[in-house]
Amino acid sequence: MSDIAQIRAAAARAKGHVRQTPLLSAPALDDIAGRRVFAKAEVLQLTGSFKFRGAWSAVSNLPAAERAKGVLAFSSGNHAQGVAYAAALHGVQATIIMPADAPLAKVDNTRFYGAEVILYDRKGGEDRNVIGARLQEERGLPLIKPFDNADVIAGQGTCGLEIAQQAREAGIERAEVLACCGGGGLSAGIALALEADAPQMRLRTVEPEGFNDTARSLAAGEICRNTGPEAGLCDAIVTPAPGQLTFPILNRLAGAGIVVSDDEVRAAMRAAYAHLKLVVEPGGAVALAAALYHGAELEGDTAIVTLSGGNVDPDLFADILRG
Repeated sequence: MSDIAQIRAAAARAKGHVRQTPLLSAPALDDIAGRRVFAKAEVLQLTGSFKFRGAWSAVSNLPAAERAKGVLAFSSGNHAQGVAYAAALHGVQATIIMPADAPLAKVDNTRFYGAEVILYDRKGGEDRNVIGARLQEERGLPLIKPFDNADVIAGQGTCGLEIAQQAREAGIERAEVLACCGGGGLSAGIALALEADAPQMRLRTVEPEGFNDTARSLAAGEICRNTGPEAGLCDAIVTPAPGQLTFPILNRLAGAGIVVSDDEVRAAMRAAYAHLKLVVEPGGAVALAAALYHGAELEGDTAIVTLSGGNVDPDLFADILRG
C-alpha cells in the first residue's frame, strides 16, 4: 500500500527527471465556473501526461538486475508512453500491450520512445491481463501496472505534493481538488499527498458518463464494475473498475465522485484551448468540465483541477474545436 513516505521518496527520485508543472488560472474560466479555478497543467509533463510520474517512479525503483531485463506494461496510451520513455532513459527495453483501437498518435508515440508495441483486440474480447501474464512467463519481465502498483501511485502522488505547495504559494487555503479518474492512481496519490500537506483540501474524482465505476463505488462503499463497452470519447480513463490498491485510499479520503457528459468534456477542451492556450485530450479534460459545469456539486469558492493529459488525435481535436 502506498503512503506519504513512498510519495516523498518518489519525489526525491523524480528530481531532475520529472517536470514540475504549473498551476494556471484564467479570469474567463472563473467566470464560467462561478468560482476560482486553478488548473494543474500535466499536459506539459514529459510524454504529455501525468503518467510519466508513475512510470518514472516504478522503473527507477526496480532493482537494477530486474530492471536490466526490460519492463512490461499494458495501457491504452498514456501509461504506455510514460513507461516507454522512462525505460528508454534507463537504457532498457519496454514491451507495451496496447488495444488495437487506441488513438494512433499514442501508439506512434510509444513506438517513438523505443518500445515494442503488441496490439490486441479488446473489442473482440481479447484480455490484456492474459496476454501480459503469458509475456511475463515467457520473457521474465517485471510488469508495471497502470494504476494498481504502489510505486506508480506514489509517483502520481508527487503531483499532489506540487499542488499543495503551489496552492500555499498562491495563498489558497481551502479548495476542492478535482482529479480525472480511471483506475484511480492519480486520484489516490493526490489524496494521500493532500492528507499530509494540505488536509483542508478534499479530493474529488471525476469520470465520464457510462464509465462512472469509481463514483458508484464510493457511493456504495465497495468496488463496483462497469458492464458497458471498454471504449469511449475519454479513452484514457475508461477502466472497468477502480483498483484493489487505489479504492481503499479513495474510499477513506475522497468526497463523492462527479460524472460529466461527453458534451461537457468537449466544451471544457475548447475552454482550455481558448483561455489557457493548452491542448487537452478528452480524458484529461473531465476535471475541468466538472469545475465549469457542475458547480452545484462543489463546496467553497475555489476548485483545483488536473489537466491530466494532452495526447489527443489531431483530427478529433480539430473536430471538437469546430464544435
